[in-house]
Amino acid sequence: MSSSSNITTNQSSKSSGNISASDITRIFLVDDDADVVFSIRAALEASGSFTVDSFTSPDVALENFKADFYDLLLLDIRMPGMTGFELYEAIHERDKRVRVIFITAFEVYYEALREMFPDLVPSSFIQKPVSNPDLVDRIKRELQR
Repeated sequence: MSSSSNITTNQSSKSSGNISASDITRIFLVDDDADVVFSIRAALEASGSFTVDSFTSPDVALENFKADFYDLLLLDIRMPGMTGFELYEAIHERDKRVRVIFITAFEVYYEALREMFPDLVPSSFIQKPVSNPDLVDRIKRELQR
């Protein structure tokens, strides 16, 4: 699979509608399931508050990450080659201010993860499946804290 099939970028939504570019939240989404990426991206961009750069490969995502550009990372935990936690660590080295929400279909062992990532709070995790309105609401709440 070429890297071009692993990235989906939509910069045009920043200037659409009545929302100014400064009101748009930039999301960096990584999940190895292309259907999940499509669904999450569609839901977020349909809300009118987000623009999403999405990837199905954590390696390609890391190569394309732009420091001081994204407001929030949405990272799947279990991916082949690199976990969401490993990807977060690599990205955090480049951009200390970016926030993260991990998404997973599996039970989150919060206390064990808290030892590895002391700054994470329970709101830093979303369990799949999640409804589109709940996803948008959770992201907005995370960005306000």
